[in-house]
Amino acid sequence: MFVQRTMRQAIQAHSAISRPSVYASKVLSSRFYSSALAPLDASKLEIHPSKNHKKLQENKDLVFGKTFTDNMLVVEWEAGKGWGTPQIKEYGKLQLDPSAVVFHYAFECFEGMKAYKDKDGKTRLFRPDMNMKRFNRSANRIALPSFENDELVKCISEFLKVDDRWIPEGRGYSLYLRPTMIGTQESLGVGASNKAMIFVIASPVGPYFPSGFAAVNLLATSEKVRAWPGGTGDAKVGGNYAPCIKPQLDANKEGYQQNLWLFGGDHQVTEVGTMNCFVYWKNEKGEAELVTPALDGSILPGVTRDSILSLARQWGEFKVSERKFTMKDLVKADKEGRIIEMFGAGTACIVCPIKKIHYEGHDIHVPLDPSDKTSQAGKLTKRINDAIMDIQYGDKEGPKGWSVVV
Repeated sequence: MFVQRTMRQAIQAHSAISRPSVYASKVLSSRFYSSALAPLDASKLEIHPSKNHKKLQENKDLVFGKTFTDNMLVVEWEAGKGWGTPQIKEYGKLQLDPSAVVFHYAFECFEGMKAYKDKDGKTRLFRPDMNMKRFNRSANRIALPSFENDELVKCISEFLKVDDRWIPEGRGYSLYLRPTMIGTQESLGVGASNKAMIFVIASPVGPYFPSGFAAVNLLATSEKVRAWPGGTGDAKVGGNYAPCIKPQLDANKEGYQQNLWLFGGDHQVTEVGTMNCFVYWKNEKGEAELVTPALDGSILPGVTRDSILSLARQWGEFKVSERKFTMKDLVKADKEGRIIEMFGAGTACIVCPIKKIHYEGHDIHVPLDPSDKTSQAGKLTKRINDAIMDIQYGDKEGPKGWSVVV
């Protein structure tokens, strides 16, 4: 009898934690449908800049994500009230309760974007509207609050003006921006967080490849998966990243820089490490084709990915496809000599050339530039990199809205 009662109590307790509460349902309802909640409003921004100016590093000494600017942007949200007053204040530690849901249930999403100095000294952002849209989609996926895209861009723009001295000059140099949203409710119950925070920090960075392109070797990985249909692969949430570190370390031990993530029994090609994957080849119809996996819910909709596809379609020189392809397709193309180039794509590197893939005991050797044996990148890879950088630094006019002057 005692055992039965104890079991029943345990089941009831588990159900109370696992089942979304009535309160959580009200939170979600008010969050997405109430017009009474205060919106994120850049006109309310308060600026309290740090009085302590840290020493700037020389460009040659910059290491990705190691040095941070004097200030940060912070704004908090509360259920039933909405967004509070955005603030630019001294960069410093966050004060959170140990029971904050971000620590226990991964209520966290983020973005990666950059600010650039053009030749006239103006600060530019590259397609910030796309970052904000994805940021909102990621937040929605994990039941965090939505925000007004343009208003957050305005706040970030003011943040850039305050920390302007931190934006390094020179092609290849930029200020990396990390907008992040976390759930901050103090509770161990599993449900929608009734509190949240957006913060934006910034780090001056140099070229991803300081000495020029360095093509990478990949280990095709099917035992562990990065994402799956119906999961969070198309959202930029922290929970997608930590589980990928152990497989990458295992790949590193075998001499490979990154994993080529495969999915399903047919070993569909998905992503390269934390980058979108592109293959430039002659397809089975003999057409020159640039192909990348389709956005099926498991692929992150990268800003760089979309930019590459848009530019390639504008050029109109080869077929551009978003579709499923497998390792069987790659192996066959390799045997028939149809692979021309292959690369990863993302904000940090723009493009990352691939030179070898190890798959089921065999190596696929990907060509780089046949006309230059010393080159670490193919002609199309280099062309894409240069075209996007030209727009980012304002050297050439890109499509409307791509390069935004702050």
